[in-house]
Amino acid sequence: MADREAIRLSVVVPVKNEAGNIAPLVAEIAASCAALSPFEIIYVDDGSTDATPKALADLRARHPGLLRVLRHRESCGQSAAVRTGVLAARGELVATLDGDGQNDPAFIPALAAALAAAGPRAGLAQGQRVGRKDGRLKMIQSRIANGVRGRILKDATRDTGCGLKVFRRAVYLRLPYFDALHRFMPALVAREGFAVVHADVVDRPRFTGRSNYGLFDRLWVGILDLAGVWWLIRRRRRVPEVVAAETE
Repeated sequence: MADREAIRLSVVVPVKNEAGNIAPLVAEIAASCAALSPFEIIYVDDGSTDATPKALADLRARHPGLLRVLRHRESCGQSAAVRTGVLAARGELVATLDGDGQNDPAFIPALAAALAAAGPRAGLAQGQRVGRKDGRLKMIQSRIANGVRGRILKDATRDTGCGLKVFRRAVYLRLPYFDALHRFMPALVAREGFAVVHADVVDRPRFTGRSNYGLFDRLWVGILDLAGVWWLIRRRRRVPEVVAAETE
């Protein structure tokens, strides 16, 4: 197995009960990220109760040097699954995307290029969906949540709910961890003194199945999360720039 220095990019995919979506998405990720080699794909199974574990085991046997699989004994939520993957990642850059096929991995190289072009003080390239394929209720809730969040946090991000992101692993590890962290990353990355860049990504229908995370959980519990992130930003102090001490 390659060591951390040999990996350029880690692609982290959180899944829960997505057995039918795993094989086609892994194939797309492998093809889309070929130019970013060497890279790895890390699937985090968030307590699936369907055939997801078997689908992942079969694919790992076919791609032993590419696919890594981690599993939560019970479901802990999408943010926890993302964090598990990032902690295990060996690349300096991490890409995330949802495991249902709605996020097209073909956009990962463009996000990585946008982050690199912005320089070392940029910490996150955030995808922003166009041509949304979600149902009407979900889109209305998302529009309301994004509007309220943007007015309160002023994070200059139209769509923080998009799972397509590329970020520096070291920057992520500086962020406070809590449930729904992945939905507030632009504001929290900026809080740490790093720039956030954006790129439009085309949404598409999920491959198979249905969403495993509740709409109302995201909307109403998100209000409490929003209040907490607002407090964290208000309590932020200047981020110190550390330089080496002069030797005598």
